[in-house]
Amino acid sequence: MQYWLIKSEPYKWSWDDQVQKGVEHWDGVRNYQASNNMKAMELGDLAFFYHSNEGKEIVGIVEVVKLYYPDHTDPKGRFGMVDFKAVRPIKRFVTLAEIKADPNLEEMALVKQSRLSVAPVREHEWNYILNLAEG
Repeated sequence: MQYWLIKSEPYKWSWDDQVQKGVEHWDGVRNYQASNNMKAMELGDLAFFYHSNEGKEIVGIVEVVKLYYPDHTDPKGRFGMVDFKAVRPIKRFVTLAEIKADPNLEEMALVKQSRLSVAPVREHEWNYILNLAEG
């Protein structure tokens, strides 16, 4: 299993939107590295759902339920998308400021490549953040 972090601006697509919908495609990604990360996803992989710009915090966990396929919002047909299912919220949101201040997470892609909308999370980072969020 692999772990990921996906970012969304809550005014465009929030955690509450994801929960209400249940399963939804993750479209609109136009960065090649983020797109390649989605191509590398496998069914059952888990991702942190992160609110960007507003909140700047991890708020929930989603699961990959459909592998990479063409993104209907890309008129040139260069990019794809995956489908995520809402799994559960986390007990305590983990903020970007908290992540940046923690030496255990200083190598995390969220810190090193802050503009990347779909990023890998190493297993030890995943477990560490879950411990922060849920004790």
